Amino acid sequence: MKAFRDELKTLLSGQGMPYEKVSIMVSLVITVVFSVMLGLNYAKDTPIMVIDLDNSHYSREIINDMNNSQFLTVKAVINTPAEPNELMYRDKAYAVVYLPQGLEKNHYNGTKADIGVFYDNTSSSSLSGVREALNEIVASVNNPSLGTGDAINGGTSLVTRSLFNPNDSASNGEVTGFLIFFSSMFFAFATLGMVPRLRLEGKLALHLRAGTAYDLLQRLLPYCGCWLIANFIGLVVLRFWGDINFSGSIIFYFIVQAMYILTLGMISVFMGWNASNPGAASSRMILFVPGGFILGGYGVPMTLMPEWVHWFNQIFPLTWEFKFIRDIVFRGAGVLDCAVTLGQFLIYIAIVWIIFARKFDREQLQFDAGELQYGKSSC
Repeated sequence: MKAFRDELKTLLSGQGMPYEKVSIMVSLVITVVFSVMLGLNYAKDTPIMVIDLDNSHYSREIINDMNNSQFLTVKAVINTPAEPNELMYRDKAYAVVYLPQGLEKNHYNGTKADIGVFYDNTSSSSLSGVREALNEIVASVNNPSLGTGDAINGGTSLVTRSLFNPNDSASNGEVTGFLIFFSSMFFAFATLGMVPRLRLEGKLALHLRAGTAYDLLQRLLPYCGCWLIANFIGLVVLRFWGDINFSGSIIFYFIVQAMYILTLGMISVFMGWNASNPGAASSRMILFVPGGFILGGYGVPMTLMPEWVHWFNQIFPLTWEFKFIRDIVFRGAGVLDCAVTLGQFLIYIAIVWIIFARKFDREQLQFDAGELQYGKSSC
């Protein structure tokens, strides 16, 4: 009982992770918040795009059928040839349907009429509803007894192709997601306690007395360097040991990685600022890292989430990281292809920096006021 009382006293003392609070918070977040976020239970209104080169009454009927499906929403219809992979950048579409010229003629002549479908296979679990809906639509137009088809039993069929990850390789999906997630998680563990450690060592006062937020930011650089090197090694292993398909520019990729990890570092330092000690700060990792993994498209398919979650998940830095991973690494997008996402991410970085700098300035003002008051008292 003496050991029990001693450990209970330590648990409630605030000298380490406040597990009594963390355990309840995790339970509430998982059972309440994620039940609401993931309450759809099926992929609803998955965005697709259509390349309609036939531009006929029959092709427009098929497009209407797709748009009326609860699984699909047609984001755009293009009447000129286009590269399907470019239409999938920034997660604008999870599939591109290709309606070739002569589709209506071939259908009513009873000859073979193929409809092409290009699937974005960076997340195969997001496509189940799309495949089901398209198969039902084709079956309906071919056989009037199954739905709204015409009086002719046509030969319309789907010809599919999976882009970016045709073999459903884990290296091009889950493994890469876990690599970034766990690396980010342990980076947060390493940096969350920076300010509490400096406070205990008496070094924070030096920063507040004569330093700036930039000086504190420089302390993150060794950790950022370790993260970049470790992830480069991970990608090399996946390239030669696994079968990752790195399609984009390696230079552009690492520029984005440097921006991401520095931003994550600022958030990490900010979140752990007021903790009493480094151990207590480490538990706050759950507030900003796991949410990005779960809601960023790797933990749960994006198509299972309501529209409001697609806006809410922007507050997590890992969500932005996964956007760039999918576009640059898997889809081969260049700088101009990522221009919109990159611009939005720069705004996000600016907001994080303003919050970080304002926090430092407020602490500096309080420190200066305290020193002034201490000086007056001494006099």
